[in-house]
Amino acid sequence: MTCHQIPGIVGANAPVGPPLRGVAQRKILAGVLPNTSANLVRWLRAPHGVSPATAMPDLGLTPQHAADIAAYLSTLD
Repeated sequence: MTCHQIPGIVGANAPVGPPLRGVAQRKILAGVLPNTSANLVRWLRAPHGVSPATAMPDLGLTPQHAADIAAYLSTLD
């Protein structure tokens, strides 16, 4: 199961985190970071280091996995 609604992904409709549609156009990530690919990778790898009170879990992503996910998310206009 997933925590976000993700366009085009069947079953990705859980209402825990915000929908990911349009994430590429957002100015701010996690409420605190400018939306850059480096910051998105940072957020994906260590969400509690960015926002200690976040509900986003640490997924234990490798740098490459985080970069791959960030690249995919950057396509979600």
